[in-house]
Amino acid sequence: MAVGTGDTAPDFTLPGTGGRSYSLSEFKGQPVVVVFYPGDATAVCTKQLNSYNNELDAFSGVGAQVLAISAQDMDSHETFAARHGFKFPLLADTDKSVAEKYGTIGPLGFPRRSVFVVSPAGVITYAHRAIAGLTYRPVDELVAAVEASRTA
Repeated sequence: MAVGTGDTAPDFTLPGTGGRSYSLSEFKGQPVVVVFYPGDATAVCTKQLNSYNNELDAFSGVGAQVLAISAQDMDSHETFAARHGFKFPLLADTDKSVAEKYGTIGPLGFPRRSVFVVSPAGVITYAHRAIAGLTYRPVDELVAAVEASRTA
């Protein structure tokens, strides 16, 4: 069953860029924007992650950590991150177990473009799962969701 607004965010630990693993629980006490994206170096994903990276100060301004997750391996993530200079980690969910916990796997087994805002208390306060994945949620919408998460 997919998680949604009001649910406790499932914890995870995944390998990430920068040579370390990341756990959702290590960010307890601050809001986290968990971004599931279909693939490294694809047109919409590149545009989405560059948008978030270019406006990272807006996320930092509300104390939020961005974590981007896809099913590619670490070699792919490191290459993609280096090419674009992402200042937030890309995490490798190669077996799609985290995507499954969050209910982002589409009907053909590919992760859908999805975003969750997790409050400082670990509660999901915003959830968006794209149907087609041709667009992505804008930074201002996500920052507003992070600001709203402070009371959850």
